[in-house]
Amino acid sequence: MTNEIELEALDLAALLCSRVCHDIISPVGAINNGLEVLDEETNEEMKAFAFDLIRKSARQASAKLQFARLAFGAAGSAGAEIDIGDAEKVARGYMEGEKANFEWTAPRALMPKNQVKLILNLVLMAVASVPRGGLIKVTVEGEPSRPDVTFHCSGPSARIPPAFEKLIPGTIVDVNIDAHAVQPYYAGLLARSCGMTVAAVLEGTDVIITARSSAAAAGSEEAPAEAPAAETMVAEAAPEAAEPVAVGEDEATQQA
Repeated sequence: MTNEIELEALDLAALLCSRVCHDIISPVGAINNGLEVLDEETNEEMKAFAFDLIRKSARQASAKLQFARLAFGAAGSAGAEIDIGDAEKVARGYMEGEKANFEWTAPRALMPKNQVKLILNLVLMAVASVPRGGLIKVTVEGEPSRPDVTFHCSGPSARIPPAFEKLIPGTIVDVNIDAHAVQPYYAGLLARSCGMTVAAVLEGTDVIITARSSAAAAGSEEAPAEAPAAETMVAEAAPEAAEPVAVGEDEATQQA
């Protein structure tokens, strides 16, 4: 338990490293198991099985490392732009090792690197929202400098990721931050750095995660007086950490 608004830099770095290690430990361990089988077995069928396991696991490890390099790494100098096509490539590679099917619709364009990193981190949030698999549809629209991003996540037991409403705006009071919980926290940091608003809503049995320019969100249609029946969690991406805002509250109460 902590009353801090932001994690210390060393803690954040350590947790992100733990997240990367968590993703690659399984395929790397499988490679090791395959090599042990090759060392001990003389049966040709078992050797063929071991080679297939090693090839598949090596592809998965490589895909996850390439994804992490773009989602968490420096990805060029400050102010650099990234081809959204590169983001699609690493996202598809990452999703080959996940339970959910994956669709991506986006124009080929250069985007500020933190916006691309945000989209990739939200891919991980989308995966967490369908723990038993299903379908994740990603749509990127609008101007490259002010994209409108939607993740439509459907599947059995679809859910808004735990503590999303606190961790996206950076409120970590009474929240245990571990290698999993650091994901929405880091996504919130990215959103605030590039002036975007991230929200999640449970519509029936599907989870909808959106990321859009804060300016565009501010100019959108006013919310109705009554909150909708769907469970909604919104986090304003202002320069400073913001408190979660329930849909339907008066605009005067929405403070960054």
